[in-house]
Amino acid sequence: MKKKILVLAIASLFSLNIKAQGLPTYDNTNFISLVKQLIESGKQTANIIKTVKFLKTQKENIEKVNDVVKQLKAVREIGRNNRRLIAVVQNDLRDILDSPYIKPEEATRVTESFSLVVDNSMETLDFIDEILSSDYLKMSDAERTEILKEKELESKEMVSNVKTKTKRYRDIISFRKMQDKINNRETEY
Repeated sequence: MKKKILVLAIASLFSLNIKAQGLPTYDNTNFISLVKQLIESGKQTANIIKTVKFLKTQKENIEKVNDVVKQLKAVREIGRNNRRLIAVVQNDLRDILDSPYIKPEEATRVTESFSLVVDNSMETLDFIDEILSSDYLKMSDAERTEILKEKELESKEMVSNVKTKTKRYRDIISFRKMQDKINNRETEY
């Protein structure tokens, strides 16, 4: 009978479809491979961080060079505008003042007007020299560039003002010349 019970118990165990988990297995090769991958990833991350720092430094250097280029362009344009002013004053002012249609008191005003423009132009050049040659209140390149751009715009305005004044004086001379011809014409009736 004991045999029958034991056979019946074993048969019932097999019929229940019981599954055992067993002991966990540990694979050293996978762990070593994972550690190697982590170390390699750390090296790559360190290299990427170095590359990012290098690129940031290069970006800052490019920005500095860009600011210097902007400063140089602004100074060059201011210089061109000042040459234009001087040329206008030298050529056109002489023609205006030599005209017989400009009265002596007007000649004084014209001369003073153009002298103010030239003086302002020279002050601008002195100011630019001071900005570029010293640290001028410890300005950054961007601030210095901004001031130079403002001075460039001022010099363009001066050139425009001088051209407008010159045109106005030439128009006055032309009008007076035409008026003189009309008033002094000979009539043959």
